[in-house]
Amino acid sequence: MVPLVAPRHPGMTIDDSYAVQNEWRRRAIAAGRRPFGRKIGLTSRAMQQATGISEPDYGAIFADQVYETGAVIDHAQYTGVRIEVELAFVLGEAIEGPEATVFDVLRATEFVVPALEILSSRIELEGRTIVDTICDNAALGGVVYGGNPTAPSDLDLRWASALLYRNEQIEESGVAAAVLNHPANGVAWLANKLAQHDDRLEAGEFVLAGSFTRPMWVHPGDTVLADYGTLGTITCRFA
Repeated sequence: MVPLVAPRHPGMTIDDSYAVQNEWRRRAIAAGRRPFGRKIGLTSRAMQQATGISEPDYGAIFADQVYETGAVIDHAQYTGVRIEVELAFVLGEAIEGPEATVFDVLRATEFVVPALEILSSRIELEGRTIVDTICDNAALGGVVYGGNPTAPSDLDLRWASALLYRNEQIEESGVAAAVLNHPANGVAWLANKLAQHDDRLEAGEFVLAGSFTRPMWVHPGDTVLADYGTLGTITCRFA
């Protein structure tokens, strides 16, 4: 595990951290990895309290990090493995800041789908700041998706909810309104933040809007199930 970045570079800013992340992303693409989408982190009060960090961040998702429901996942490829409950927005149109709104997001979204984020920490957890988290690609390890893809106009996304089970025991539950009062607000925040770095959300991107539960630790042998009600279920097992 890499030592904390912030203490080694005391003057490092959030923009510097995104420059580090973008260079890592550029090198990954140059090495042949296929971009799949983006993740937004720390959008809910539960997650901010769990991490001690008070503002959102974002990271990149590559196709080799994505699993379908039912997958058996190698626990050993990750460090500090935790699961978060989210909604993913699959975009039918591009969204460009700096003045993107929730309405722009809803118009651009082809459908939403249940998703679990697998958190993995390459940088030390204890004492980390947002600088460390951003440099660590917002702690993204992987994504599991499943359930019923649904047009955003077909349900009130604020009231989308989920029960998170580990080995048949409910560990967490939450409602999507915990993400900035509406999960689409997370996607709008991301579009506006990307505009500061001369970037935008493209059609076809898969965007994790942020967790509406606290992270749940998982260990080898654990089976995870998330029940989103009418949106369906996701399950995976860690070997």
